[in-house]
Amino acid sequence: MGKIYADVKSALEGLTFDGMTVMSGGFGLCGIPENLIAGLRDTGVKGLTVISNNAGVDGFGLGQLLETRQIAKMISSYVGENKEFERQYLAGELQLEFNPQGTLAERIRAGGAGIPAFFTATGVGTLVAEGKEEREFNGRRYIMETGLVADLAIVKAWKADERGNLVFRKTARNFNPMMAAAGKVTVVEVEEIVPVGSLDPDHIHTPGVYVDRLIQTVSEKRIEQRTVRQKGA
Repeated sequence: MGKIYADVKSALEGLTFDGMTVMSGGFGLCGIPENLIAGLRDTGVKGLTVISNNAGVDGFGLGQLLETRQIAKMISSYVGENKEFERQYLAGELQLEFNPQGTLAERIRAGGAGIPAFFTATGVGTLVAEGKEEREFNGRRYIMETGLVADLAIVKAWKADERGNLVFRKTARNFNPMMAAAGKVTVVEVEEIVPVGSLDPDHIHTPGVYVDRLIQTVSEKRIEQRTVRQKGA
């Protein structure tokens, strides 16, 4: 089965439609599928529900889709670094489903594992619990959270073989592996594609069975918050 595509446009061809749900990997600007996000913008698809830890920054990453008003709803855990995200939410132009970060990660993992719902103590007694089923286990209160799946998962990995087995590098191994399993279709951009058998099986983070399409890209890799030591300090 050929999983390798020539470019972003062909890798996304036939997969996008208005009103679809998209999972986008990464944390801040680390490990985001920046080329696939730009490709998604270029398709002109609209009314998107996007599941991502945050929404990039203004003008980059998912921030591009906010600027073009292609996102109707965000399911995420953090807003802070994107002024347009904040502005649209406060103005009532964007729906937002806030999640504690660990809960968001587990909802995605559960979706990929075929688990429709689970109970967690996180958020009990807060706004997070409003409208959710609550139960008591061993004398402690828990709320029910549902698993998440997406029509399309776009993922960034460091290296892949020709069958789509993936290796993530350091901090970029954040939301990407669990999203790869939770997409009905998963498209991955990587820095390097190697022949089958080149990867140590013990070092593979995501098996190729979860990957439908693969593309080799060059990424800009912006630094979100640059912090340096003062000269002489």
